[in-house]
Formats: sequence, C-alpha cells, structure tokens
Amino acid sequence: MAAPFTLRTDGGARGNPGPGGAGFVIEDESGAVVRRGGRFLGTVTNNQAEYEALIWGLETALDHGVTRLRVCADSELVVHQMNGRYRVKNEGLKLLFARAQTLVRRLASCEIVHVRREMNVAADELANVAMDGRTTVGDGVDPDDPSQSALF
Repeated sequence: MAAPFTLRTDGGARGNPGPGGAGFVIEDESGAVVRRGGRFLGTVTNNQAEYEALIWGLETALDHGVTRLRVCADSELVVHQMNGRYRVKNEGLKLLFARAQTLVRRLASCEIVHVRREMNVAADELANVAMDGRTTVGDGVDPDDPSQSALF
C-alpha cells in the first residue's frame, strides 16, 4: 500500500469577516511538493477561509489521483469538527463542512490532524500572497483565466 500524501491547509481573513484567502500544499511521501495554491476569497470569516482551503486542497488531491491522505491544519475548530469531536453549529460553516466531508469520503483513507502554525508556513504564505494580490497563485491557477497570475 502506498504511503499517504500530506495536505497542509491554511486560511485567514483580515478583519473576521474581511478580505480572506485560502492556501494549500500537497506533499508526496518523501515530502516533495506536488501541488500548491493560494486563492483570494473575498469577504469571509477566518473559519470559512480555513474550510475553503481544506476543500480546495481535497479537490486538488483527488484530481491528482491521491487515495490516502494525511491532512495537517492549524485550525482546531476545523480539525475537531471534521473528526466529529465538535458539532457544526454555525450556519455559515454547515455547507462547507458537508462539502469537505463528501470529499473525504471519496478517499480510501484520510487522517485529519491539528498542527502548530509553524508546520503550515507554506500554506499560510500562499493564502497571504493571494490575499495581498487579490488573485489566485500556484498550481490551482486556471490557465484559461487571464485575470489570474501564476507566481509559483
């Protein structure tokens, strides 16, 4: 059985709610980055941005053919909700939670763990670059959309 890939996610909003961004990095079993992206989200809360980062990372992992995944996120709320430890009470998060759960169920195995911020520096950087530029960066860029710029 192949070793799992690692998905690192981070999202944030300046203001909460405020201008937000989502970032993700997917690493193979050796730690090499295989996909990464950052995307401007418009006005969102921090928790919405965290879920958007998770969803985008999961979608990209599935598109890349990943079947076994370890998700590392620095949002305790998202990690505990995804693992069933916390209920999702916020109406603004219920749809995002449902989308993320649907994506996780498509994987053969998925472990979602909480990590310190220092472990998600690359995902945080991508989210911030996207927020600053109000654009999309990385492998998640749509090459048919001229308004997006690939910085990485």
